[in-house]
Amino acid sequence: MAGGKCLALIAHDQKKDDMAEFARANRDILSRWKIVATGTTGGRVLDAAPDLDVTRLKSGPLGGDQQIGALISTGEVVALIFFVDPLTPMPHDVDVKALMRLAIVYDIPMALNHATAIKLLPTLEA
Repeated sequence: MAGGKCLALIAHDQKKDDMAEFARANRDILSRWKIVATGTTGGRVLDAAPDLDVTRLKSGPLGGDQQIGALISTGEVVALIFFVDPLTPMPHDVDVKALMRLAIVYDIPMALNHATAIKLLPTLEA
């Protein structure tokens, strides 16, 4: 992802509507960012806010979580907003945990729900 720092957006299936609405409601701030997102989440964000600069990676279970993790480790992703569904079992739970671990290891801001994302977003500098 040559050419600048990115914000990563991910949402579990039951949270994709919330992420799309979050992107639509905050598109003024998000429009200052290059955004990377897992496949389906990125598609939903683009449907809700087509003016955003979103690069869609693979679906989370098909490697998208690892792609974002790699971008965190290279310093290209500098913040992560991940709307997690704590009530639905995830077959790729180990991938999700690895992604969160990388965000912690590389000390990047990470929001795991809407309330935290709303507080985090204005503090980020694109």
